[in-house]
Amino acid sequence: MKLKLFIVLVISVLVAKSTQIIAQTHDSNAKQIPIGGNAWTYNGGKISEQGFSDWENTSTICRTYFKTSQQGTLKLSIIINTNGSKSKLKVSIQGKSIEIIAENNTEKEVYVGEWNIRKAGYIAVDMSGITKTTNTFGQISNLIVSGSAISEDLAFVKNNDGNFFYWGRRGPSVHLRYPVESSQEVEWFYNEITVPKGNDVIGSYFMANGFGEGYFGMQVNSTTERRVLFSVWSPFNTDNPKTIPQDQKILLLKKGEGVYTGEFGNEGSGGQSFLKYNWIAGNTYKFLLQGKPLENNYTLYTAYFFAPEENQWRLIASFKRPKTTTYLKNLYSFLENFIPETGNQERMAYFDNQWICNSKGEWTELNKISLTADNTARKAYRLDYSGGLKNDRFFLRNCGFFDDNTPLNQTFQRTLQNKKPSIDFSKLL
Repeated sequence: MKLKLFIVLVISVLVAKSTQIIAQTHDSNAKQIPIGGNAWTYNGGKISEQGFSDWENTSTICRTYFKTSQQGTLKLSIIINTNGSKSKLKVSIQGKSIEIIAENNTEKEVYVGEWNIRKAGYIAVDMSGITKTTNTFGQISNLIVSGSAISEDLAFVKNNDGNFFYWGRRGPSVHLRYPVESSQEVEWFYNEITVPKGNDVIGSYFMANGFGEGYFGMQVNSTTERRVLFSVWSPFNTDNPKTIPQDQKILLLKKGEGVYTGEFGNEGSGGQSFLKYNWIAGNTYKFLLQGKPLENNYTLYTAYFFAPEENQWRLIASFKRPKTTTYLKNLYSFLENFIPETGNQERMAYFDNQWICNSKGEWTELNKISLTADNTARKAYRLDYSGGLKNDRFFLRNCGFFDDNTPLNQTFQRTLQNKKPSIDFSKLL
């Protein structure tokens, strides 16, 4: 009898240990999610290409995002180096928290636990520190996930090839493309933008009038500064404006009062102009762009901005582009975030009442668009973007890890509004 009881106890212990080992083992579909391209911190800490570091305070949270296409179980572990600290950590997903202890001097995988994901969509993994025995909780480079909620189309920034940790944290850029007959000599392009209150997030560029050789719109640059920005690319392909040959530089003809002009680089190079103007969320701003060929293989580009607070057209700048003979082509608008640290915050804008005027002075309303996006979206690294038609106005929306994604390359058409712009071109500066 005692022998049977002993055998039963041994079997029970072995089963318990076996169960524990199984529970702390990933399924065969495990995927590694790099912190460097998929996370943000709150109340301190730092995200770099290497991951999450400078983790010293209990108030600091590291939040990592990925998107599932199905519900099910989610198993999670972290790759951490605590630098000798015995660190007690808390990991939270969808309201359920699990506490773990990690202690090591080199990178080590530490299993966290299992969650039941009841709805497909973006998942936020929050990590925070509870106690530590040195001055840091450690550094985390990756998450590892597996389970029935994880599929091959799990959306996250996979690696840093092509500097995608930077681009991925900036978030997806989305575009409205306006189809125009190639035979039209489009000299003027008119557009209106309204940024709803609360959507004027720092780092946003609400670009109204894009064309084959440049772009024109408004930005949120900081808590105290906003800009109306107009840029024209040089025909010389480089990211360094200092390398542009003299005969391929963008030439400034004139600029408006208070407008800064100079050169830009990093995403192509050319001539840049901007007006510091604290535009107001909720108000509608008008953008007017001229493009026409000049003699000697130059093309003229001139941008005007209309603010309801001033009730007048204001010149931003006029440039000449060499080795170019064209009217306006490839018309589009876009919404982008240019600051990675705000790529976790949602923003949107309405684009409305688009018109073109040809070289004969004939106006045509544009009421069709196609929705496209940048490589971050096309590679399915970030799926928090949408656009199309809302309240009979075109719109774009991105960042913030919302779930209601709009498939790309769709065409949308709004009702003709017949609100032709009333512009006296002879009075424009």
